[in-house]
This record gives sequence, C-alpha cells and structure tokens, in this order.
Amino acid sequence: MKDQNKISRRQIVAGLGTTIAAVAISPALAMAGGAAKRISGTAISDPTKLYPKPPFKFQPQPWPGLQSKIDPVPDCGETSYKGSGRLIGRKALITGGDSGMGRAAAIAYAREGADVVINYYPTEEQDAQEVIALIRKEGRKGIAIPGDLRDAAFCKQLVHKALDSLGGLDIIVSNAGRQQAAESILDVSTEEFDAIMKTNIYAPFFIIREALPHLPPGSAIIGTTSEQAYNPDPWLYAYGQTKAATMNYVKSLAKQLGPKGIRVNGVAPGPVWTALQVSGGTTPDKQQTFGGWTMLGRPGQPAELASIYVQLAAADASFATGQIYGSSGGVGQP
Repeated sequence: MKDQNKISRRQIVAGLGTTIAAVAISPALAMAGGAAKRISGTAISDPTKLYPKPPFKFQPQPWPGLQSKIDPVPDCGETSYKGSGRLIGRKALITGGDSGMGRAAAIAYAREGADVVINYYPTEEQDAQEVIALIRKEGRKGIAIPGDLRDAAFCKQLVHKALDSLGGLDIIVSNAGRQQAAESILDVSTEEFDAIMKTNIYAPFFIIREALPHLPPGSAIIGTTSEQAYNPDPWLYAYGQTKAATMNYVKSLAKQLGPKGIRVNGVAPGPVWTALQVSGGTTPDKQQTFGGWTMLGRPGQPAELASIYVQLAAADASFATGQIYGSSGGVGQP
C-alpha cells in the first residue's frame, strides 16, 4: 500500500463520518448525474459538492428494494474505499450486507483484510452477488446467505453457517432494517408493526444470543441505530421505536459484555441514500427532497460511513464500548 493511501489512528478518530481514504463517485453514480469530480489520495475536498443533491425523481420500488435500480445509484465505496490492513484475519457477519451501510461495511471490511458473510432478503440476490464479487476480488472469503431474519430458526442457522464457513466469528454487524412510512398510527397494520419489530429488534437478539458463546475476547458487536432514535419523524412511528431500542441494547450489552472483553457499539446515521428510501421508507415528497435539509444540502452516501464501521471493529478502538457514533450531515443526534 502506498503511503498516500494510509491514515493514522488520530486521523480516523478526528474524521469519523468521512471516508477513510479516497472519496470518489462510482461509475454508475457518475453516469446518473453526480456532479462531483473524482478525489484521489487524501486531498481536501468540499463535502457539499461530493455527491448528488435533491431533487431526486420519484422512483418507488416494492420492499425491500434493489440498490442497483436506484437513480442515482448509492455509493458504497465500490471504487473509492482503500484499505490499509486494519482487520487482517478477522471474521465478520453482516446482516443487510447487500446494500446501504451493510454493503459499505462489507466492502470496507474485505479491503481491510477480513473474511465476510453477508445476509440479505432473498429478493436482493442481484445486489448481494455484486458484493460477494467485490469481497472475493480482494482475495477474501465472501459468503452469501439469504433468508428472512424475522424467523428465529433462520437466525440460528445463519450464525452456525457463518461460523462453519469462516471458521469462527469475531465481528457481528446487525444492520438489516425494515422502515415503512405511515402518516398516522391508524395506517400501521398489526402485520407491518410486527414485521418492523421482528426485523429490527428480534433479529439482533436472536443472532447475538446464538453467536455469543462463540465470540472470543476482542470481538466487536455493532448495531445500526439512527437519528430517529433521538428525534423521530412522525411518519416513522414504528421504525423510530426500534432505533431507540437499538441504542438501548447497545448500551446495555456493552455493560454486560465489557468484562468478557467484547465491545458493543452503534452507528447512528442521519439521512443516507439507500434502498430504504425508495421502498416505502419515506413519503413521496420527502423522497424527492431527501437530505436537502442537512447542513451540507444533500443526503449522505453509505461510503461516507464505512470508516465508522471499520473503526468500531478494529483492535485499536479497544476503549470504545457502549458508544453511539453519529453521522448525519449536521442535523441529527448524537
């Protein structure tokens, strides 16, 4: 690795929420209208001009959506993330690893030297196989395990398939999420409420409980919470509750598992451009103006959070546990 592609621990801590190294628009994103110019090395760049700004066209997809069909295609670091060996020999299980922050984490982990299992909903196979190809291109093991996380039996199978495939686990990223907007509580069916709770809260419980006996000291568990945990939108009544619960389980488990040498932390994104937004996760008008209300005038891209997931998994973050790391363009909390 050339020196210009390396960064220090101090730079990582100071720059959480930015990409670890080169930040670039993927070819698909550039063709979709991204106005930003390619950034190389560690050159300073204007964050207001790096990625597309609203308005975005209205482009509804059935849940859970395919990232490859979004315009503009989200940047998950496919061409921009440069690794520096921070996770060599590590073994990670990432739920929701086909798109969004899970995809960005999977790509980054592989480029940092980790082997990775990703889980995803079966209809997301196209996106998942793109991720697996990128992982294997780095010479790392990339294993795809589709399935419905609402099923406790499947979550148990997922953990054991991951353990068998990788020869162990020491990173668990619970990232998969279901988000469906509803203007009123009267519009939230019991079935939809149940699906959101099972995907966002039950699944991490099932997975962590099953994996815990196999996690060695030094392992990391990372949950994906949200600014919605702190400042929920009225149309995300159900989803916001699950993200507050995620924040809470991170802090609770950190206290429980700290003495065992296992760290537990969370990432709290603000408005980030992912498949959630076009598959019912927000209202049509909010989807078209998505992220325009941030201090940077645009939504975040998953690639801009990849370095946070790396930092929280890396051994040099050994004193970080029970923490929630935010990245929200200046409008969210913490």
